[in-house]
Amino acid sequence: MILPATGTPAFDAAFRARFAELIAWRRDVRRFRTDPVPEEALRDCLSLAGLSPSVGNSQPWRFVRVSSPERRAAVAASFARCNDAAAAAYDDARASAYRSLKLAGLHEAPVHLAVFCDEATGAGHGLGRVTMPEMLRYSVVTAIHTVWLAARSHGFGVGWVSILCPEEVTASLDVPPAWRLIAYLCIGYPAEEHADPELVRHHWQERQETVLVER
Repeated sequence: MILPATGTPAFDAAFRARFAELIAWRRDVRRFRTDPVPEEALRDCLSLAGLSPSVGNSQPWRFVRVSSPERRAAVAASFARCNDAAAAAYDDARASAYRSLKLAGLHEAPVHLAVFCDEATGAGHGLGRVTMPEMLRYSVVTAIHTVWLAARSHGFGVGWVSILCPEEVTASLDVPPAWRLIAYLCIGYPAEEHADPELVRHHWQERQETVLVER
C-alpha cells in the first residue's frame, strides 16, 4: 500500500504543469500492444486507487483480473452483440461511421480488469448513503480515474469498455451477487500515442468547453 508523504507537500507551478500534461495525455486507449504490463507497476496503480475518495470511507471498489481465456471470450461475445445492437440504432450514415470506429481493445490488451461496487459492504456504516445510495458507485468511479492517471504515469494506458451487458459480464465472472459492474478496463501499452481523443480524431464528437453556471 502506498501511503502519502508525511508533512504538508508543496505543489509548485512546475508540478501543476506536469499534472496538467498527465491529465491531457490520459486517453481512452483502444489500440494496444500485446507486450505485458509489469506486475509491480500494475500493483502500484491499484495501491494508489486505494487512496481515492469514497463515501463514508467505504472503499467499495472490487477489482477482478480476468485472465481466463474462456471468461475473456464471454466478455468479447457480449461486446460483439451489444456493438451490433448499438450500430443498428443509428441511421445509415451514422451507423457507417460507428462501425468504422475501434471501440475496444479486448483482443489485444494484456490485462483485463473488471471493476465492481460492493453494494453490501458494511464499511463506512452507511454514512452519506441514506439520501444518495448511488454515492457508492460514484466512489468506485473515483478509484477508476485514479488507476487511469497512474497507468499513464507508468507509460501504459486504459480503455473503458462500456458496450457490454453488465448482467452477462457479471455472470461470466462468478462474483458475489451484491457486486455491481461499474467498468470493464483493458490495460496495456498503447500501439499509438495521441494527445487528442480518438473520437475527436475520427470526427465522431468534438470536445466542448467546460461551462461554469452561476446561480
